[in-house]
Amino acid sequence: MTVRTRFAPSPTGYLHIGGARTALFCWLYARKLGGEFILRVEDTDRERSTQASVDAILQAMDWLGLDYDEGPFYQTERFERYQAVVQQLLDNDQAYYCYASKEELDAMREVQMARKEKPRYDGRWRDSTAAPPEGVQPVIRFKNPLEGVVSFSDVVRGEITVSNQELDDLIIARSDGTPTYNLSVVVDDLDMGITHVIRGDDHINNTPRQINMMRALGYEPPLFGHVPMILGPDGQRLSKRHGAVSVMEYRNEGYTPEALLNYLVRLGWSHGDQELFSRAEMIELFTLEGINRAASAVNPEKLVWMNQHYLKTLPVEQLLEQLQWHLAEQGLDTSTGPALADVIEAQRDRAKNLADMVAISRYFYETPTDYDQAAAKKHFKAETATYLATVRTELANLADWEDSAIHTAIQQACEQLGVKLGKVGPALRVAVTGSASSPSLEVTLRLIGREQSLARIDAAVNFLQNSRSEA
Repeated sequence: MTVRTRFAPSPTGYLHIGGARTALFCWLYARKLGGEFILRVEDTDRERSTQASVDAILQAMDWLGLDYDEGPFYQTERFERYQAVVQQLLDNDQAYYCYASKEELDAMREVQMARKEKPRYDGRWRDSTAAPPEGVQPVIRFKNPLEGVVSFSDVVRGEITVSNQELDDLIIARSDGTPTYNLSVVVDDLDMGITHVIRGDDHINNTPRQINMMRALGYEPPLFGHVPMILGPDGQRLSKRHGAVSVMEYRNEGYTPEALLNYLVRLGWSHGDQELFSRAEMIELFTLEGINRAASAVNPEKLVWMNQHYLKTLPVEQLLEQLQWHLAEQGLDTSTGPALADVIEAQRDRAKNLADMVAISRYFYETPTDYDQAAAKKHFKAETATYLATVRTELANLADWEDSAIHTAIQQACEQLGVKLGKVGPALRVAVTGSASSPSLEVTLRLIGREQSLARIDAAVNFLQNSRSEA
């Protein structure tokens, strides 16, 4: 048997990290067992579904690298198939028309609640021989079995048994003829040969109903696994007040997809005490049995730590590709100046994230228009112009513009001046970068380049001399 899993988001908003984790678990299980992973867009809710949401989901899946073998399939393109199944159920006396009005149903539930009973449809039209009321467009309900139980072995939660008396006759087609979620998901899972349904535990109440419907159609259900929800650090349901929840927000904030995937796989799954997993390790080690039954809480600090790990260890080529979006977003043109790969190598241990890497690297490609006030106040003194001019002379005489030569030139300038590097280095850094923070001076100057470095030192000397004359 070929394992076939599916991820079936509703396009009513962005891809939430809870949905992304579900997609990851489905993807990992299929990849581990040499199976197939299907993407299905459940867009039957026409009022809330949007193309923008579809695009956001596809973009997030692509950014995370969760490639799918089939799809995306769209439920709105399968209405004829759903209608045929509804008609099949009607023809086999496994479904019926229900003409109960909204007012009738509300009154029925009020009575049930007054009796402290669970509100549920009472089946009043199930076997009714009454004439249909005029002008009422009926819904179609599935005839749920009246006796017995539904039992299934959830691969995450274990054995689950529900009495059929707990389940009412759910609506499978609305009054306008459109299928409901429970009908369309059953038909899709059967038609697509899904062997394992891995989804959030908010669907667990639907599972017994869907199993009954599958069996009514003559099929045995797939295996189900219901994954607990993700909580905020405070133990409450995850929401925007806890920070980013959309997958693409994490991209926008500068996280790498590798870090987010590693973070998500550890939210509810474990392999001993291991925290860091390559994609290949995730595939090799993932098991459904390793999914925790308890809900997991996000830990933003751990995600930051993981992201910094991947900034330091990913191949430069991968970071180079991922950095392109942030360069465009921040409007930094790197077509002239040092090779971006060299800048990444210099900044990867210093950046908090990819967005930060672009922000702190701007001076490599653009001449600073001013100096950080605090840095200038601390390091630009009366004698600084002389120090910088001496360094400039030594640097200008270099035959080779490389790290060791630049380092030696700065040391020789300090010896000529009779001062330690601490008097010259910080001021030189402010002169060429505009701030007090950068990689080592030799690396910084090498990447900025000879011509630009000398020009920036000249500009700083002029700035200092003008400042003194105006004082």
